[in-house]
Amino acid sequence: MFSRSTLGLTAALVTVLSWAASFPLIGLALGHFDPLPLAATRFAIAACPAVIWLLIIRPPLPRVRDLARLSLGGAIGISIYNWLLNTGQQTVSPGAASFIINTLPIWTALLATLFLRERFGYRAWIATAISFSGVFLIAQGQPGEMRFGNGSSLILLASILSASYFVLVRGLIARYGAGTCTCWTLITGAFWLSPWLPDGLAQLGTAPMPVISAMVFLGLVSASLGYATWSFAIGHFGPALAANFLYLVPPLAIALAWSLSAITPDILTIIGGGVAIGGVVIFRFWTGQSPRKATA
Repeated sequence: MFSRSTLGLTAALVTVLSWAASFPLIGLALGHFDPLPLAATRFAIAACPAVIWLLIIRPPLPRVRDLARLSLGGAIGISIYNWLLNTGQQTVSPGAASFIINTLPIWTALLATLFLRERFGYRAWIATAISFSGVFLIAQGQPGEMRFGNGSSLILLASILSASYFVLVRGLIARYGAGTCTCWTLITGAFWLSPWLPDGLAQLGTAPMPVISAMVFLGLVSASLGYATWSFAIGHFGPALAANFLYLVPPLAIALAWSLSAITPDILTIIGGGVAIGGVVIFRFWTGQSPRKATA
């Protein structure tokens, strides 16, 4: 039998690998899917295990007010987030996208300061400035000007929305459990995307087998399994320690994109990515704070 420590480590590594793989696979799927039909199809697939889990486990049904918050979380953290991410990845490489998304811990801390009254000292602001300078360098290496509406800006906004989702449902996770909240988020996210599902299924019907395989992986592994293993990892290690594993996502995403799609990162992406991750690491260790992440 495996020890709980081994299972916790395995869960964290499965999460890292599944979320890192999602960036190059989204890039592959975008060669055949439009951004919204891609998101709708992916989360229709992801919602199926979530529905089955709720039917088997039968956790307490959230109160109407809490269910409304979870529904809003599904709109923000699943529907709009994936629309922005998919649209942004049409012009931004998978590795660069993963680096920009990895500003999430800092956004979480900023929002927690505003809405949850957590402290955010001058060292944290310095770390934030370092991370944003890295994002700026990444953006300079992408097609088009650095302005709202281009790929880098949309992915940065997606990261902010993901942090907003975490702040929104933080109290609900403590009340109902991570598994229940994750299932309702996946289901409501799929519901908000359902108007684009017919187009997604039509595009899936004409997709080549590699794209179909990528879509199945994105739905069942990166979404359903990734969220489930992440919940287990947080339960074992605690949010602060578990978040450290997610610093492996960007370099793994670049390595996978390089091996799967022969996408070689340019020098600005490498330098900017290193600076952005450096800012996140500095924030975590220099400030002594433990921003939590809600991803991918």
